Amino acid sequence: MKVVHSPLHARHDGGKELHRGELVPCFEMPVRADYILKAVERAGFAVLEPRSFPQESLLRVHDAGFVEFLRTAHDEWRALGKQGFMLPSGFPARGLRRDHIPSGINGRMGYYAFDASTPIVEGTWEAALAAAWCALTAAALVAEGEKSAYALCRPPGHHAGHSLYGGYCFLNNAALAAQHLRDQGFARVAVLDVDYHHGNGTQDIFWERSDVQFVSIHATPETEYPYFLGYADERGAGAGEGYTLNLPLPRGTIWKEYSTALDAAMDSIATFSPDALVVSLGVDTYEGDPISAFKLAQEHYPLIGQRLAGLKVPTVFVQEGGYAVDEIGTNVAGVLEGFLRKR
Repeated sequence: MKVVHSPLHARHDGGKELHRGELVPCFEMPVRADYILKAVERAGFAVLEPRSFPQESLLRVHDAGFVEFLRTAHDEWRALGKQGFMLPSGFPARGLRRDHIPSGINGRMGYYAFDASTPIVEGTWEAALAAAWCALTAAALVAEGEKSAYALCRPPGHHAGHSLYGGYCFLNNAALAAQHLRDQGFARVAVLDVDYHHGNGTQDIFWERSDVQFVSIHATPETEYPYFLGYADERGAGAGEGYTLNLPLPRGTIWKEYSTALDAAMDSIATFSPDALVVSLGVDTYEGDPISAFKLAQEHYPLIGQRLAGLKVPTVFVQEGGYAVDEIGTNVAGVLEGFLRKR
């Protein structure tokens, strides 16, 4: 399995986030990718830098105005004489207008963001674009005949929607990979999100589509981020009705319960019968993760990989969360090695 990774991920560094009511240093930091890279290299995976793709590739899943905002936001911030990281200070919540995009950078930041946990710094756009290219390159490798590929993306992407960012995510890497596979002739693509947090952005992008199935196993939004999406009754709409499956689980979920949910996800995907699979690979389900509350152990990640291999379809892995940095590389490599052993 080829690994696609860009050192430009490190350009997104610094700032603070609002986490459960407290302003703290970001849990999503460059060392996460460094630990993963070392682990996959130790495991013998070949590491490639991403190819370049035209901006039109981003517009296959994202709004043009949103992409332009991300590209220019920090430059506009600095033009106001400000330094450092950007966080929004207001959002178009209930009772406020959502039909008008403010011309000022502070208003636009709040319009496009949905939380205050995702700072924009000077190098954010460069890093986010490189992560998107990693995902698109991994999808291209699979479209060209590879049985699987892994995009070591940072920043992650599954919380980024058609025209919004948050949850450490700016561009939706998994959605870009799925759309690229569709554009290359894969008629039906399934996206399985195994991150601790619901992939609200991916759900948003494919909500009304029947050609891309979205399945997510995650912590209940009753108590866990992103709070306002990821309930079991969310099933898609229009042509996409029935092509979204959410499997929320309570805090403290152990492997036995998680494994049952994974079986249900596998059954749903098998029924959909996709031509390719995209896996939003978050390993913040680990028992030692500092911002999550599932109880999976290192021994369980190879089992997840083996289960995914059982679908026997071309597969693109796209890195999402995981914040126990000392163990993140071992857990990611465990999934990938388990997948390859089963195949």
